[in-house]
Amino acid sequence: MAETAGRAGATLALTALTLVAFASNSLLARVALRGGEIDAVGFTAVRLISGAALLWLLVLAPRREGPRRASGAWISGLVLFAYAILFSLAYLQLTAGTGALVLFGAVQVTMISVGLWEGDRLRPMQVLGAALAAGGLVYLAMPGVEAPPLGGALLMAGSGVAWGVYSLLGRSASDPASATAVNFVWAAPMGFATALAFLPSVRLGAAGVAWAALSGGITSGLGYVLWYRVLPRLGSLRGAVAQLAVPVLAAVGGVALLREEIPVRLVVATVITLGGVALALRRR
Repeated sequence: MAETAGRAGATLALTALTLVAFASNSLLARVALRGGEIDAVGFTAVRLISGAALLWLLVLAPRREGPRRASGAWISGLVLFAYAILFSLAYLQLTAGTGALVLFGAVQVTMISVGLWEGDRLRPMQVLGAALAAGGLVYLAMPGVEAPPLGGALLMAGSGVAWGVYSLLGRSASDPASATAVNFVWAAPMGFATALAFLPSVRLGAAGVAWAALSGGITSGLGYVLWYRVLPRLGSLRGAVAQLAVPVLAAVGGVALLREEIPVRLVVATVITLGGVALALRRR
């Protein structure tokens, strides 16, 4: 019993740390792109290249592994690149709340659909938790938000589907660190090639590059290693529900770090969403 409780506690702690990394990643992207120091294509390229470089040094180089020998596949790298570039491009058109709602709505639909197809089922309390989490997120994003531009919404929805697929592909990784490193090694040349294709319009200011490198190496690279490690313990359904907390955490981070206002609506949405996530993550 004690061993089971300890394992559940470790899973919850890893999940919380991963979600904080994801939220931090959103904040870094928002700061970099909003400041105009770097454009979406440049941000994506630096993010992927820095993630690949750090993970290569920490994971692959010490083991003398290459992308062909380590676990992982080029398809995961392609999906990772698709998520990253669509995410950056979409946030040029969408507000933070609207973008998060579209992104994680698409993630949830993708992962829950696959989970149900594979035979997973939510228990009554988990259904209630999922409903509360989704309701809190909608409550946060909907008031005062006009209909988003169709192009931006489609880009973010595509990014959400790509992230959902990427998460599902990582469930079977026997070595999450190697798998994530290999995925970044495959994705980085795609980001670099895209930046070359748009070179005349690519902006690479020092501050923007620093934010993108931090996003790629720490909150993306290391954060995705944690996600690949914890997702098999959560399953597709609970993993999808857990990610609903990320937009709320990002909004709270925006208040604390970017000095945004603290509306009562944000406090209420935070309590509802995180409470729903807690219910959905309960095993009993």
